Amino acid sequence: MNKSELVENMASSAGISKAAAEKSLTALLESVTNALADGDKVTLVGFGTFSTSERAARQGRNPQTGAPIQIAARTVARFKPGSKLADAVK
Repeated sequence: MNKSELVENMASSAGISKAAAEKSLTALLESVTNALADGDKVTLVGFGTFSTSERAARQGRNPQTGAPIQIAARTVARFKPGSKLADAVK
C-alpha cells in the first residue's frame, strides 16, 4: 500500500474527504518526525512505539576494493510493534 492508497482508505473509513485525510496523514508524519528529531519517543498504544537509538562508529569494508573504511556514528529511527499490531499480523 502506498501513500495515495492509504489516504483513500483513511478517507473511506473515516467518512471524510481525501484532502482532509491527506492533511491528517501529513500532520501525523510531521509530528512523529519532529518528535524523533527532538529525541522524544512516540507511543501509540496497541500499534507500536517509534524511538531513536545511537549506532556506534564502526569499521567496514569497501565491497569493490576490500579496503577498510570508517563508518561514522549516527542516530537511527526504530519501531517496535505493539501487541495488537503483532497479533493482527500473525
